[in-house]
Amino acid sequence: MKHNDKHILHVVNIYFVIPYFLGGQFEYFRELGYELNVVCSESPYLAPYAQQHHFGYREIPILRSINPIQDFKSIRQICRYIKETQTGIVVGHTPKGGLLSMVAAWLMRVPKRVYFRHGLVYQTSTGIKRFILMSVDRLASLLATKIVCVSPSVLEESIKDKLAPARKQIVLGKGTCSGVDTQGKFNPQNIDPTKMAEFRSKWGINETDWVVGYTGRLVRDKGIIELVDAFQLIKANNPRLKLLLVGMFEERDALPQEVQDRIKNDPQIVFTDFQNEDMEYFYAMMNVYVLMSYREGFPTGTLEAQSMGVPVITTRVTGCCDSIVDGQTGVFVNRTPQQLAQVIEEMYKGERSFSKEQVRSWVTLNFDNLRVWEEIKLLYAPSSKA
Repeated sequence: MKHNDKHILHVVNIYFVIPYFLGGQFEYFRELGYELNVVCSESPYLAPYAQQHHFGYREIPILRSINPIQDFKSIRQICRYIKETQTGIVVGHTPKGGLLSMVAAWLMRVPKRVYFRHGLVYQTSTGIKRFILMSVDRLASLLATKIVCVSPSVLEESIKDKLAPARKQIVLGKGTCSGVDTQGKFNPQNIDPTKMAEFRSKWGINETDWVVGYTGRLVRDKGIIELVDAFQLIKANNPRLKLLLVGMFEERDALPQEVQDRIKNDPQIVFTDFQNEDMEYFYAMMNVYVLMSYREGFPTGTLEAQSMGVPVITTRVTGCCDSIVDGQTGVFVNRTPQQLAQVIEEMYKGERSFSKEQVRSWVTLNFDNLRVWEEIKLLYAPSSKA
């Protein structure tokens, strides 16, 4: 079949990740003469987002779990879409999206097959499950012509665990898959005061409140149990403290029902559920951003928060260890509610402080999306050996 080296197909498992993994890339690469398409599981948000950002799409089930019959059907459908669009570059995201896309692209002899390794899912698994997850990653890596690790620590672990040869793997600058829009969306100077006041009123957060924040999926792996427990330790003596959780509960890796009930019923916890827009306004209400994760690829939320001048408390696990400058833009802690509570209290009382300008400048200098897209452009260029 004919392949057009200006036609790019991105394969993801769920809509939720598209704004984080791609976002403004649609406009950027379209202006460079590329045609972009997306394969994604069905979502009511996909059609309006595609219309807004002018890309083609096909809804094909990309299940997170292994399902041989459905996975085979999905691979066949991806193959057909590659043929229809004359795709010359296939980009697979996450282990499952990466696997199905790399198999389909290899079968269709697509010349450039790029696998974005967004993290190492197997790190929190054991036994046969760990073996299967590592095998999935190794097969996707084998079929890819180039692997992009989203952080230096993911690259280091990938080489150590022999997922793919070092020569085949790269990191874009200091990391991330798409960077952050530091000059536009995630710029404190662009916050509309009127809209900010409406936001505070809607979510019941006063200007005098001191807000501990988090954005993302509310699951065990993100350290939400530890975060809620830490907040429980310090909130009683500090009525001005609020915990702002921007994200949705999930059945996979679900939080215990008791923790979910606490989140929903505590008057000092603001639970927003999934939000599809205006993330910058949520960050603008935060005094500190917390990510107590067990594993990451490269946590976008920590960069978005810092781009808004908000310091970060996080763990030293893969991905997170690359996302702050300890003592300058945030603090590393052990994954214990007691230590997290202590650091939050020190910041709340002013015993530990950070310069908003310094927090923000680290991200603008190293992770601005235009810097990252320049490197992706080189990866897609006809002369490159991706």
